[in-house]
Amino acid sequence: MFPRKQASGYEKKQKKKKQEEEDKVLRKTMGKWILKNRDSLGDTIVENLENTNEVIDETKTCVDEEIGDIIENETEVKVNEKNDHIFNEPNLNVDIYDPRVWDGLDAKFIDLLVEKGPKRQSNLEYPIDKLGRHFSSNFYIRVLSNGEKHDRNWLVYSKDLDKVFCFCCKLFKTMPSRSLLATEGICDWKHLSEKLTQHENSKEHLMNLRSCVELRIRLSKNQTIDREMQELIKRDTQHWKQVMLRIIAVVKCLAIHNLAFRGTNERLNEDTNGNFLGLIEMIGEFDPVMQHHFRLIQDKKIHYHYLSHKIQNELIQILASRVKDAIIKIIKNAKYYSVILDCTPDASHQEQMTVIIRCVDVSNNPIKIEEYFLEYRNVVDTSGFGLFNELKSVLTSLSLDIHNVRGQGYDNGSNMKGKNIGVQRRLLDINPRAFYMPCASHCLNLILCEMANSSIKAKSFFGACQCIYTVFANSTKRWNVLLDYIDGLTLKSLSTTRWESHIDSVKAILSQVSKIREALLKLVEVSDDAKLSRDAESLALGELSNFEFILSLVIWHDVLLRINVVSKKLQSEDMCLDIAVKQLEGLISFFENYRINGLNSAIIDAKKIAIDMEIEPIFVIRRRLCRKRHFDETSNNEREHASPEEYFRTDYFLVIVDNALSQLRSRFEQLQLFQSIFGFLFNAIKLISLDSEELKCCCENLENALKFDDVSDVNARDLLSELEVLQVMLPSESYEINKPWNSIKILEFVKSMDMFPNVMIAYRILLTIPVTVASAERSFSKLKLLKSYLRTTMAQERLNALAILCIEKNILENISYDSIIDDFASKSATRRHFK
Repeated sequence: MFPRKQASGYEKKQKKKKQEEEDKVLRKTMGKWILKNRDSLGDTIVENLENTNEVIDETKTCVDEEIGDIIENETEVKVNEKNDHIFNEPNLNVDIYDPRVWDGLDAKFIDLLVEKGPKRQSNLEYPIDKLGRHFSSNFYIRVLSNGEKHDRNWLVYSKDLDKVFCFCCKLFKTMPSRSLLATEGICDWKHLSEKLTQHENSKEHLMNLRSCVELRIRLSKNQTIDREMQELIKRDTQHWKQVMLRIIAVVKCLAIHNLAFRGTNERLNEDTNGNFLGLIEMIGEFDPVMQHHFRLIQDKKIHYHYLSHKIQNELIQILASRVKDAIIKIIKNAKYYSVILDCTPDASHQEQMTVIIRCVDVSNNPIKIEEYFLEYRNVVDTSGFGLFNELKSVLTSLSLDIHNVRGQGYDNGSNMKGKNIGVQRRLLDINPRAFYMPCASHCLNLILCEMANSSIKAKSFFGACQCIYTVFANSTKRWNVLLDYIDGLTLKSLSTTRWESHIDSVKAILSQVSKIREALLKLVEVSDDAKLSRDAESLALGELSNFEFILSLVIWHDVLLRINVVSKKLQSEDMCLDIAVKQLEGLISFFENYRINGLNSAIIDAKKIAIDMEIEPIFVIRRRLCRKRHFDETSNNEREHASPEEYFRTDYFLVIVDNALSQLRSRFEQLQLFQSIFGFLFNAIKLISLDSEELKCCCENLENALKFDDVSDVNARDLLSELEVLQVMLPSESYEINKPWNSIKILEFVKSMDMFPNVMIAYRILLTIPVTVASAERSFSKLKLLKSYLRTTMAQERLNALAILCIEKNILENISYDSIIDDFASKSATRRHFK
């Protein structure tokens, strides 16, 4: 037998009975919040208005909490002379915009719903029924006979019941209706179009629609029967909105500045009640709105006041949700994006993975390359498989298509960049167009570490720098001795992970080397520690009195300063491949020139410093080591008879410079690959210089690189045709030799022309590929401020919400307060006075 397509009559009866029981329970629940006596509301409002004459015009007619007469069995807040009370809020979350709770509503709620109108949630995933069908947003649109489209603004979808209802018929039906849209709803998606057409043409629907429209017009013109009461309620609503504006402003301020919210208690006018209540109290000293609010709390005239930790958390989540929705909207509009991942342990010893998304926002003018923080993920499995699963989970939860990833950026950890089982490899297996770029700043730091360990003299040099710092830093008294002699940069410690630690350490010593030597000699005189005195004397009379050490300071300062300048430029959020390639080519050119002329110029600078310090500027002649030669070994007379300066050049200077050049070429091979694919788009000079055959070859190469499953992001023929036209249309200033247009300026020109779609796609993908993971490192700085050792018990959801508010504060500033208040009011039926 074939399976039954529709439920039997008995099953329908049981389902209907169960639904009626659920509706009955909901009606009882809503009954606690529905006003039963309209007259009592008016009396309450008038009575409360007599007590508010002291407040300014905006708040002197505030209505006292009419919902206080609605709530039954609500525990009142205990208030003593010292305001010794703890803030508690009712914990009932009923969505008044859900049609399942609309049966038996009083006129007040109907007025509220009509005034606000039906709410539709976007980006919902509709559940699939047994027949494989589901509701679609296309049902909201009615196609007329002439082809025009009309919005069915009366159609409402309930996500809890997976049914649709008629807004006006559900609220205004005066007799039992035949249409299920006015009673229990419809979930027959196969025949829904026919039933909607029948319903919207029925006389019953048109009469209810007329009642709804007339009531909306009367409400907008304040021409309802209870006009005076409506005016009083609006004034009360305005007062509560003013209170909520101040509360939201305090939440935003604390979140942006990474400050804790709560203290050891939640009582007003106490020292340990935390930053949130402290700021609220400070506002209350000057603001009449909050002064009136505090009086209502003290006089026990309100039952809830929205100052508890639950309300704080709820507002934090609402603000964070708005910011994240704005970011997701930008990413989806951009379509192509890159993922940036990095991991670090937090204060509670949990591994946190930060997720950064990079995209090109073409809606801005000028066009911007943005890197947005999305969230931290607490990861247990830090292998490539575990981290990749976390990445997929994040993208799925945000409804981002993993096949639109066009770039991936990680540090140089094997679990991330591994070519066989790392995150890079696993993502490339799914999406071969997700180009991997190792972090350029991490690579430069690794090059520095390799240079520092490339020779014995280099190791000895940095060991001496660290020893100088340690001698002073291990005691506050010794540090004060140092401060008595120096007035500029203080000494810095070396680190293998901090990108600027080497240049900071060398720069501080070089700029005041004579004063540091004097401080060491002073330390020898005043110190009672024999070992310390010996170390200080050894440094002062040894390294700091040695010309080779002074020369090493000059050489390393020149090298580290140049690398640091490039590293800082690469760390900017809008850094793109063409500029990165140009910077690294300039760095390689610097080392090639420095290899030829650098030592001579460094010796000149070192001699000036040595003469000022009364140090003889000569290289120390060391004793030659004699060793036994093998019978077939030829003598190297040139090396054996070389001068000390030549030994310094060959065994030290050339070693570190050659090591830097080889590391730069090997660690940035990926950039050469990108240059072979996208190089013809890097700047206007390269684009203009290509003839038709070269341009055709480049377009075909790009099409193949962006192809997957026989589908490419660009069409080579169309791209070739567009680029040939673009070569002619580019203004002469774009390919000036001194300052040619880079890829971003060319993209802005293409956007303004609005006639090169394939060129737009190619440049968007080029600019989407990340260069560094500096944004991930910056998010870790916020993590340390948010989850400090005093806040280690913070939940992951709250941590992510606070992090996105402080990191993406520019987006937070653009969110309107009214939308936040509306969102907050819709969370519970008890917040009707905000609407």
